[in-house]
Amino acid sequence: MSGVERAVEAGGAALARPGVGARGAVKPHIVPRSVWAVGGEKNNTARTPPPPSYDDKVLAVFVHHTDSPNDYDCADAPRIIRYLAAGQTGVRNWDDIGYNFLVDRCGTIYEGRAGGVDRPVTGAHTLGFNHRTAGIAALGTFTAGVRVPRAMTDAIAALVAWKLGLAGVDPRSTVRLTSSNSLSRYADGTTAALPALAAHGDAYMTTCPGAALRALLPQIRLKAARLQGRT
Repeated sequence: MSGVERAVEAGGAALARPGVGARGAVKPHIVPRSVWAVGGEKNNTARTPPPPSYDDKVLAVFVHHTDSPNDYDCADAPRIIRYLAAGQTGVRNWDDIGYNFLVDRCGTIYEGRAGGVDRPVTGAHTLGFNHRTAGIAALGTFTAGVRVPRAMTDAIAALVAWKLGLAGVDPRSTVRLTSSNSLSRYADGTTAALPALAAHGDAYMTTCPGAALRALLPQIRLKAARLQGRT
């Protein structure tokens, strides 16, 4: 088991918006995988992951939270990511950490799943919708009433603006994606209209990324669009 479903037909595309063309945004600083993949914990998969799988492009981003403590020192983020990776490649028997990126409460962005941050790496973050998408995990637990750090949401917006901009996708738009697993909210083979910047719960039966972070997604979409130069 790799944590990645079979490939689906690449028929999904962003729904057209009049006057909107391909636009990019500045690439934010992304801490390479090598920073967290080596450390005191034994984690051979993190150090030498198997060959990655790729899609043709990234049309949507799913936001997650890691359901872990919030009161960490940001200097400990690499250790926390190693712990998350060990759980996903150990108990879950995935081939690598599922998230393409992780963001800590100080706004530092980390490369997650191996394969190249600039490339459309197929992740294992959103059952049924891992193809043509990227997964961003916010380190922490952001249920109702929890404060989401501004540095974290700003970093997510910058990452979304850049990653979706590679395919000319407006973060405020809706995209069509085809489900590859009936255990998601949509039966296998169903084409669903989903936000280009979506919550994990939009595609799978979960409260992830927590009510507090989910409530901020409209603001993050707007900021990401502005970073792409859109009005």
